[in-house]
Amino acid sequence: MKTGHIRNIPGGRIHMIGIGGSSMSGLAEMLIDQGYTVTGSDRDETYLVHFVREKNAVVHIGHKAENVHGADLVVYSAAIRADNPERQEAERLGIPCIERAVLLGQLMEGYGKAVGICGAHGKTTVTSMLSQMLLENNMDPSIAIGGRLDAVGGSTRVGHSDIFVAEACEYNRSFLHLYPTIAVVLNIDADHLDCYKDIDEIEATFGQYLSLVPQSGAAIGNGDDERIRRLFSKLECETITFGFGKENDWYPENLQEDERGYASYDLYFRGQKAASVKMGVPGTFNVMNGMAAIAAAYRTGLDPEKAAETLSRFVGAHRRFELTDRIDGVDIYHDYGHNPAEMRNAVSIARKNCRGRLWAVMQPHTFSRVRTLFDQYLTCTEEADFTLVTDICAAREADPGDLNSGMITEGMKKNGINAVWTPSFDDTEAYLKSHWQPGDLVITMGCGDINLLNDQIHRHYTEEKAKKNVCDPEKHKDN
Repeated sequence: MKTGHIRNIPGGRIHMIGIGGSSMSGLAEMLIDQGYTVTGSDRDETYLVHFVREKNAVVHIGHKAENVHGADLVVYSAAIRADNPERQEAERLGIPCIERAVLLGQLMEGYGKAVGICGAHGKTTVTSMLSQMLLENNMDPSIAIGGRLDAVGGSTRVGHSDIFVAEACEYNRSFLHLYPTIAVVLNIDADHLDCYKDIDEIEATFGQYLSLVPQSGAAIGNGDDERIRRLFSKLECETITFGFGKENDWYPENLQEDERGYASYDLYFRGQKAASVKMGVPGTFNVMNGMAAIAAAYRTGLDPEKAAETLSRFVGAHRRFELTDRIDGVDIYHDYGHNPAEMRNAVSIARKNCRGRLWAVMQPHTFSRVRTLFDQYLTCTEEADFTLVTDICAAREADPGDLNSGMITEGMKKNGINAVWTPSFDDTEAYLKSHWQPGDLVITMGCGDINLLNDQIHRHYTEEKAKKNVCDPEKHKDN
């Protein structure tokens, strides 16, 4: 297949297959801001398609060969297979084709301070934290986040400085296409085992990513993670660690957490107090995320105290413990967490913010992940009072026929969890509405389309409320 480089076709037409994905939609917006004409296609009408259409991109729902006609370059996401009709037609016509991660690397190439943030958990949050820090201090970065951040006005931004901040995803080894001069590694965990043999291969691939950093650059990593420390010991560039242990370069002192899980602490850098920090998002894991962001901001030239000030105002990217509704006295949240460790963290924060009973609503993501981490799924919602599990979101995978959410709920029950299999969003909404009480908190979790359940609940509530107002004659009496 013929490949190309985005910089060789200024102002050209870029066609993006899978444009409704979190990263692809953001890159589409970035290309439009740089003067390219963007078209795209996706299997479904995802909520992110709306944003690229708002920027005048033409988006087709459904994949058809003719969609690529007239394109100068075709970009496809990792979920788009080689037998996709648009990819096949582009190849037949000799149109250059590149994968999404290659495009991100091409956009990142040449920046003096190119920050690539990777890890099994927390990538979007740390990328968002760092982006907001740099924006609030007028450092004019270019940005590519795997989620939407109000401070950015979306998920990407075209800046005019030598700073480029990007979320670097390890899925399918995508981050090996990037050009980081500052690599941030948050953690290494067993995930994406549909494309990795085991945790050792994952560690080795993170090592390959770190090897991309030039000798004049820097690697910033979680020093409490043994695998990261092992990789850092092999590097020739500067290495900087953060963590709770005082053996790290960045570490907290006088750490306190209020009843809702919001932390404050003194941040030290190599034995000297560097900043006082008050977190605007809850959770001990966000203390780690905040230290990673400050460490990266400092390496780009930002004063730690100014970076810490931003953390007090940072309220998170969309789909990260996001309050979406208050209905019938029930708080409804959504979180992007899609593996057991992330779900456990989200439920822990929800527990601290819950006045009544806690409902954890889980959409397991991909059969391969569920199979690999099955036992961990069975206990990750143990702090909740009730757990509802929807059908597994297959995403890019075919249903193997021997694994379903009923098996998860049965395993949960054996671990003492009050779990119910509610296959569809309609089933889940009906169960919630017939059982929730004022003061309860509902948190939906997953990286598939489970956020649409929150939208559905809101839409139905609004429709029901409007209908009641129309039907209630008391509402129309003259005073």
